[in-house]
Amino acid sequence: MLINVKELAEKGKLTYPEMADAMEYLYKLDYHPVAVKFFWDREEYESFPAEKIPGPKMTVCQIALAPRMNQFIVKFDADSILCGNAKTCLGFRAASDEEVEGHVKYTADWDWAKECLLAKPMLPLGELKGFAMAPLGRATFDPDVVFMVVNPLQAYHILNDYIGGTKASPTLQFNHTINSAVCGGMAWTYNEQKPNMNTMCAGSYTSGKTEKGEVNLYIPGKDIGAVAAQLVLRAAKYGGASMLGSPGQEWPGLHVCKKCPMVKFKEAQ
Repeated sequence: MLINVKELAEKGKLTYPEMADAMEYLYKLDYHPVAVKFFWDREEYESFPAEKIPGPKMTVCQIALAPRMNQFIVKFDADSILCGNAKTCLGFRAASDEEVEGHVKYTADWDWAKECLLAKPMLPLGELKGFAMAPLGRATFDPDVVFMVVNPLQAYHILNDYIGGTKASPTLQFNHTINSAVCGGMAWTYNEQKPNMNTMCAGSYTSGKTEKGEVNLYIPGKDIGAVAAQLVLRAAKYGGASMLGSPGQEWPGLHVCKKCPMVKFKEAQ
């Protein structure tokens, strides 16, 4: 293995690079987990040493590509955001009747579209000053939210490790809105301090490089250490990250057909 699982399992507390290495390798993630920080103080935002900032205005999904698909630490504020829905969810502007017009296509009913818009998760209006995003392994801050783009089977393992690691609840419920998947998903997890999972919205699917059937997953920043610790504890105990079939396989989902004699390996003679 590229990491020493037993050594990590014996540590009292994992560093962010260790968490990222364990999650990326053991869950077989395609992308880096993204550490997200919300700045409520403008001076703190201005003084934060980012490596990249958006050139033209972009959607939040597009800005997240810098840390998710590369190793860049990026920061941005309302002036950098192209997507109006994101500005509303993040508290950069109030919901308006004009914005309702963009939601009628989902409901075919103006009044219901307005209710759906107002029901979205939103950060306090006018209080957020900016964002920072970094690959979790390079985070120079304690994240408020950790955002991941994963396939459904990876999400299954991550959420089970959240349940096992935090013992906060034996079941989980998620928040889905008719749009604003990534921005609203992060806002909901921050507000509720609970994990969230949702599908791509129209914008994140078409502009966020998420065309492979992935889902969005969000873990409260305070809990990401517990998730990673549970992962390495299981891998050290059973030999791998997979919970399916015979637990302990290296790849999550090798024996995906439970008890199926057609998908099973045995020792060579």
